[in-house]
Amino acid sequence: MSEILCEWLNQEVKTSQTVSPKSFAKAFSSGYLIGEVLHKFELQDDFSEFSQSNVSSAKLNNFSRLEPTLHLLGVQFDQKVASNIITEKPGAATKLLYQLYTTLQKKKKSGLTGAEMQTMQPLITMRLQNIKSEAFRDQRLSRRRQNEIMAKIQAAIIQIPKPTSNRTLKAIEAQKMMKKKREAEDVANEIKEFEALLKKDLQAKESTPKPSLDSAAQTTADLLSTYSDDDYIKKIQKRLKEDAFAREQREKRRRRLLMDQLIAHEAQEEAYREEQLINRLMRQSQQERRIAVQLMHVRHEKEVLWQNRIFREKQYEERRLKDFQDALDREAALARQAKHEFEEQAIREREIHEQIAVERAQALYQKHYLACTEILDQILDLSTKVAEYRLLTNNLIPHKIMHDWKELFFHGKPIYEQASIKDLPARPSAEQLTEMEKRDLLDNNDYEEYKVRTKME
Repeated sequence: MSEILCEWLNQEVKTSQTVSPKSFAKAFSSGYLIGEVLHKFELQDDFSEFSQSNVSSAKLNNFSRLEPTLHLLGVQFDQKVASNIITEKPGAATKLLYQLYTTLQKKKKSGLTGAEMQTMQPLITMRLQNIKSEAFRDQRLSRRRQNEIMAKIQAAIIQIPKPTSNRTLKAIEAQKMMKKKREAEDVANEIKEFEALLKKDLQAKESTPKPSLDSAAQTTADLLSTYSDDDYIKKIQKRLKEDAFAREQREKRRRRLLMDQLIAHEAQEEAYREEQLINRLMRQSQQERRIAVQLMHVRHEKEVLWQNRIFREKQYEERRLKDFQDALDREAALARQAKHEFEEQAIREREIHEQIAVERAQALYQKHYLACTEILDQILDLSTKVAEYRLLTNNLIPHKIMHDWKELFFHGKPIYEQASIKDLPARPSAEQLTEMEKRDLLDNNDYEEYKVRTKME
């Protein structure tokens, strides 16, 4: 079938692009050549707005403009058919072109133009086709927007790397545990050192001897005598600064200890979260493996279905080609039979025409012959009548009698009396009727002459 369609497109339609059976689906995937075929048959007035580009927007524009024309021709066309042709599905373009071929051949025989077909179509059907065309265009646009949105979402998804092997995970966990243990030991050692320093300070304070009141008073007096007031104040300020520095150092150590504990707690929480994430990823990886196996089965089933579909499509194509060839043979046989019948009809009509012509010629000859015979008989009757009158009277014929004979001769009436009109029956004969007509004719002529004479007088 593809070869027959290619021959029709290349030789009869003469498309701008040569079509072959191998590149049939690709050539018609954009819809441009379909519009060109319809334009050559004066059905696609907006062919100047078609595009040869293979961009999805150009294809959408071409097929949305083709849909009303194809519905007008009665060709089955919807979104599924358009999608199959755009995706170059095997057999889709061939099926549509075969329907278009048969429809255009019928249109060519009927001699109807696109405007006449559109006027013959009911108004409700035209409105329905326009609504379907708009819905088809809107649906294709919405699907295109959805595809663009899904592409953006896929691009924005963060790809999570696959988890490493179990050995590597165990090694990482062991390293993290060792690190936590070292940090805990360091914290414990710092606490022990801090406690030892506190004990040493307390022991040093306890080991210092307590002087008696007298010695204290004496020492105070000595100090007062030795130092002035400024030195005492400076000593107190120095002691206060040392106490503030010691408190600050203790506060720093306490804060550092708390920070270390907080870091250790956060490290434990992080380790717990990592462990949970690893377990979840492991579960996801198992699910992915199961899904991958299921996908392999589904892909295998799809491949089997695809092979079966290709085989079935090939059988369908062979069947359609055979049916198409049978239809062509039937049409050729019918054409030959019609031609033979037409030739026989032409021969019969020619014979009938010749027979009618012969009969017409004979009838014309008979008519002329009878007319001539009648005229000749009337001339002979008139001559005989004149000769008899001259023979009987031996005088010239009066003007009145000669005038009456001429009137009868001119009107084709017999001069001699055919029958008697006295005592007419209820149904007079043809000869009696002729004599009555002769009498009426002569009476009328006499009446006309009388009127002329009276006017002249």
